[in-house]
Amino acid sequence: MMRFASLGQAALVALVVVYLLAVYLLPSQVWMGFTINALAMSIVALSWNITGGFGGMASFGHAAMYGTGAYASAVLQVQFGVNAWVAFAAGIAAGALMGAFIGALAFRYGVKGSYFALVTLAFAEVLRICASAFELTGAGRGLQLKLQPGVATLQFNNDRVLTYTLLLAIVALVMALTACLKYSRFGAYLVAVRENEDAARALGIDTYRVKVTAMAISGAFGGLAGAVYLQLWLFIDSTVVYGVSISVTALIGPIIGGAGTVWGPLVGTLGLHLLGEGAKTALHGAPGLNFVLYALVLIAALRFLPQGLMGLAARIGVLGRKGGDDA
Repeated sequence: MMRFASLGQAALVALVVVYLLAVYLLPSQVWMGFTINALAMSIVALSWNITGGFGGMASFGHAAMYGTGAYASAVLQVQFGVNAWVAFAAGIAAGALMGAFIGALAFRYGVKGSYFALVTLAFAEVLRICASAFELTGAGRGLQLKLQPGVATLQFNNDRVLTYTLLLAIVALVMALTACLKYSRFGAYLVAVRENEDAARALGIDTYRVKVTAMAISGAFGGLAGAVYLQLWLFIDSTVVYGVSISVTALIGPIIGGAGTVWGPLVGTLGLHLLGEGAKTALHGAPGLNFVLYALVLIAALRFLPQGLMGLAARIGVLGRKGGDDA
C-alpha cells in the first residue's frame, strides 16, 4: 500500500491526478497530444527508477532497453508479419533480456558507480550503430508499420481519447507494479544493496542476483515503453529510440520528481514536459532549448532538491511522523 509522508505529498499527487483527468475536459486536443507524449516518456522514467532510484545503479544508457523493445516489436511485425499483440509482448521480453544481459555482464566483473553508467551508455551507442547498419532493422531508413487502425494491430491513432485512456492504464499498471516491488522483500533487498552492498552481502543477500533481476525488471519496463512508442508513432529510427535524448529523459524525470518513489518519475516527467513546452511557446520553438532547460533544471534539482519534488513535498505539512516512507 502506498503511503504519503505528508499532506504536501498527497497534495502534489492529487494535483497530478486532477490534471490527468482534466485533460479529458479541455476543449483543445493539443493538451491531450502533449500529455500522451509525456505519459509515454514517463514509462521509461519509471523503468530507470527501478535500478537508479531503488537500487542506486544509475544508468546513462537506458535507451538500450527502450530501443531493443521497440526494434524487436517492429522487426517481428514488419519483417516477419507477426501479430501486433505477440510482437508487443516480445518487445517487453526483449527489453528484459537486454537489461539482464547488461546487468549480468557488468556486475559479474564488479562494475558499479560511474563505470556502470558508462557501460550502459556504451551499450546504447553500440546498439544504435548496429541498428543503423543492418537491413533487418531497416538500416538508416528505420522501420515503419502499415497504418491499419484496429484492435488486432494495436493501432488506435484515429481515436486520441482511447489512446490516452489506454496509455493512462499502462502507466497506472507500471506504477502499481513499482509499488508492489517497493514494498516487497525484493524491494527491501534492493534498497539494502543501494545503501551498503557489502553489508547486504554479509547478511546473506545474493547481491548479484538481486541486481541482475532489477535490471531485468527495469529492462521489461523499458521494452514496454519502446513498444508503446512504436504503436503510437508507427515508425522507429535508430537515432531516435537508441538516442541520448531517451536516456536523458529516463534519468532526469525521476531525479526531478523524486528517485526511489512511486510517483516521482511521473511527477518529474510531466513537470519537465510542461516546462519545456511552455518555454518553446514563449521563445517561439527555439531549437535545442529543451536540452538547455533540462540541464539547468537538473543542476538546480541536484543542488537544492536532492530528493526531488516528492522529497520537497514530504517536508511540507508532515502528518505527525518524521522520515515517513513516501510514495
